Amino acid sequence: MNFQPFKKILIGFAFSPNLKANIYESLRISSALNAEIIFFHVGEKTSEKASTIENIIKSCPQKNKNFSICWKSGKPVPILIKACYDLKIDLLLIGALKRENVLKFYLGSIARKITRNVSCSVLLLINPSLENRLLEHVVVNALDSPKTKETIKIAFYISRAFLSSKLTLVEEISRSKVDVQVDDDVTLKRAMLKKERLAKEEKNRVEDIIKNLPKEIKGEVNWKTQSIFGKRGYSIGHYAKVVRADLLIMNSEEKYSFINRLFPKDLEHILAEIPTDVLILKNRKNG
Repeated sequence: MNFQPFKKILIGFAFSPNLKANIYESLRISSALNAEIIFFHVGEKTSEKASTIENIIKSCPQKNKNFSICWKSGKPVPILIKACYDLKIDLLLIGALKRENVLKFYLGSIARKITRNVSCSVLLLINPSLENRLLEHVVVNALDSPKTKETIKIAFYISRAFLSSKLTLVEEISRSKVDVQVDDDVTLKRAMLKKERLAKEEKNRVEDIIKNLPKEIKGEVNWKTQSIFGKRGYSIGHYAKVVRADLLIMNSEEKYSFINRLFPKDLEHILAEIPTDVLILKNRKNG
């Protein structure tokens, strides 16, 4: 099986202090995924800027000959969204900033606008580095959804591509499902038993999905499941932070009403905190 979900990657770059780290990181990612990489700058092209970006690409120890550089003037968000559609991009990389940075709000705002409307998956990088980073621990949201099988499949693919040592599939279970008022030992036991039953059901559901994945997709990935109770998005974001995950994979393929502005609240929680690098998966065919 020739499974390659990310054949064409685009990174929007700006001439900021993080430029070199973002370029190095994107070259490592595209190389690991065996993908074409397009460096896209929203702004005027000058000989000085062109020379700067070309020299950085040449200086990177991780080479990828399948790259190109594009320049276009205009407003960043609509230009990037249109470029991803026109160029049939599978994955958009956005260099992010940690919460304590004064520009963190700016990143969250840009990420929301792009993720709502872009036709491809989005990877937010909060720790772009000049040095090669190990993707030790990948956490993926394995919620009960029609798209979860594909999400898990991609999580295994990424774990293999980056030689991750651990993959955790998290089943977020709403506390409202354990709708038992605890007044005494009897009701406490009843609530505990209900939680155990729900966790077991979720564990079995996820394990059934994994059993049906092709062996070449699963490979030798070291994986486990983990049930957590709480608010969707917030709970898994907190979990990823606590276990110091290197990548959190989320699925954005749910259908939401106009009231929710076509953007799931669980992703709002993630983008408000950005606990680690976050990959938000979208089905390009469905836009």
